[in-house]
Amino acid sequence: MALHSAGLLPFSRVDGQLRVFIVHMGGPFWGHRDDGGWSLAKGMYTPGEETPEDAALREFHEEVGVAPPVGELIDLGEVRLSSGKRVRGFAVEASEELAFVESNTFEVEWPRRSGRIKTYPEVDRADWFDLEVARTKVTLGQVPLLDALEKILA
Repeated sequence: MALHSAGLLPFSRVDGQLRVFIVHMGGPFWGHRDDGGWSLAKGMYTPGEETPEDAALREFHEEVGVAPPVGELIDLGEVRLSSGKRVRGFAVEASEELAFVESNTFEVEWPRRSGRIKTYPEVDRADWFDLEVARTKVTLGQVPLLDALEKILA
């Protein structure tokens, strides 16, 4: 059974330039990576128990620490990551005053097989980037969601 995830991509237009708000994934796996270590604020959901829209809004609040921007959600479609996970993206227009506050956390054994459990934030920071820079920052599998936003807004 495929895993389903949904994420929110706030965007703004500044002097005619499209900018997006993305998050840097936290924890020992991503902490050292910049390019390829960013993502839409996203998380898992179970189809039939929660809509992807509701999941995207919930996960944004959990990972960024503020209420998601209010506005019309633009469906960016779904991508399938190399892991097999399906990610459905939604965009929403937002003010560039939007900023990272605090993320929820997760526990993981680290270093692996050490027997030590450590707690890490799911997201350690977030920021605004123009679309070209964002394409280098997000994981490769999420680039089509950025492309979809650009095409829809063109």
